[in-house]
Amino acid sequence: RRRGSLGSLQLQVKLRDETVLPSHCYQPLVQLLCQEVKLGRQDGQVHLITLLDETTTAECRQEVAINLVKLFLGQGLVKEFLDLLFELELAKPCEPNTLFRSNSLASKSMESFLKVTGMPYLHFVLGPTITRVFEEKKYVELDPGKVEIKDVGCSGLHRVQTEGEVIEQGRQHLQSYLGELLDAIVRSAPACPPLIRAAFRQLFQRVGERFPQHQHAKFVAVTSFLCLRFFSPAVMTPKLFQLRDAHADARTSRTLLLLAKAIQLVGNMEPAAGRAKETWLSPLLPALQQGTARMRDFITRLVGTEEDKGEEEGEGRPLGPPLAVVKEGLLLVHKTRGKGPLLAAAAGKKLHFCLTGEALGFGKSPSAEVRACWRGGGWQRGGTDPLCVCPLHQRIGAIALGDILAAEKVEEKSFGSSHVMQVVYTAPGGQQETAYLQCKCVNELNQWLSALRKVCGNNPRVLRSYHPGVFRGDKWSCCHQRDRTGTG
Repeated sequence: RRRGSLGSLQLQVKLRDETVLPSHCYQPLVQLLCQEVKLGRQDGQVHLITLLDETTTAECRQEVAINLVKLFLGQGLVKEFLDLLFELELAKPCEPNTLFRSNSLASKSMESFLKVTGMPYLHFVLGPTITRVFEEKKYVELDPGKVEIKDVGCSGLHRVQTEGEVIEQGRQHLQSYLGELLDAIVRSAPACPPLIRAAFRQLFQRVGERFPQHQHAKFVAVTSFLCLRFFSPAVMTPKLFQLRDAHADARTSRTLLLLAKAIQLVGNMEPAAGRAKETWLSPLLPALQQGTARMRDFITRLVGTEEDKGEEEGEGRPLGPPLAVVKEGLLLVHKTRGKGPLLAAAAGKKLHFCLTGEALGFGKSPSAEVRACWRGGGWQRGGTDPLCVCPLHQRIGAIALGDILAAEKVEEKSFGSSHVMQVVYTAPGGQQETAYLQCKCVNELNQWLSALRKVCGNNPRVLRSYHPGVFRGDKWSCCHQRDRTGTG
């Protein structure tokens, strides 16, 4: 009720004015890039990729890298592109212990490649441990200069715990988290997408050929991307990798930071070197040394199995492990005139949706029950839970990815909300149906649309047009056509 100043807010606004031409205008550049990648590295020749690396600034190199990765993924040449970058980077004067540590185009492209193709795999590996850290909210601290006795309380003898006791308790918690996470990583080799395994196999071989006297270097080259640029950043800030909906509080954030440091030390393959910089990590050294040995065995298995060529290219397959959970959550199903299996079972209700590499399943099961059905890179068969929505168990229903024709936004005026999407699919009887699903916020809406389009992108029956409105009364709210089957 009081009116007055609430302070000031300072904004820095940047306007980008871009001209986007029709796709055919870019074909000469695409052909030039593809031709260079197909030819590979030519001795004594200046490469266009090298010029791009030298002329881009550090600020825009990430954007250049992710666009190149997406371009070559679409052209089916991403393995050849990354291999060329590896060769060009290794041709420079370099030390085996500092390989790919700079923010070069090669480093940024491999990092972007992992984020584009490996997010379902990342969620599969890190998800259970990250959830446990958030739920337990344990006090974990190893640095004597940051220990807060008051945060721990009293022991069973009604006395305040000593600094040593607090550090020992924190070491036990952190070692438990690290052990669980390493177990998940070591078991995940079969679930790693074939395309990622192929890229790491190329990197492993190239570095081994470049430094035959330093066989340790090829393992460090793989972990420098997998641990230092993929796993560790996701552990430190899980919200940025869609592992959590919100940022962690101060206590959980500190635990995640220490866990990320531990993963980095394991990835460096030399835990003792990390202890020299932060001596208070010494209590964790035995666990780090054991983790380094396990990581070395994991990398050997990851790059050692030759995959089928068609699987490596991933043609017609969703990105990520088969049947891995790509996206899940509660969505409100709006009532419409449709009669499909989803609409008949759930109109006007909130259901738990689970998108995998096989289908969009829906049921009443919470997220924890879905994850509990996943064991060792595959779904357990023979489930009896009638509410389970995983692909091989009983559930209310599912829509096969091959039957999904479109995933698009819906006009705000249609349901009074700007967070509604539509999934157009073919029902069992052959008729086309549309399910209108409401998300809780615009971020969740965009995440669902992105996930659905990614796994259904190769569906040959994807619609070329759609209606952004709904069919009410006797016409469409968007274009006012009276034919319900009319082209959008």
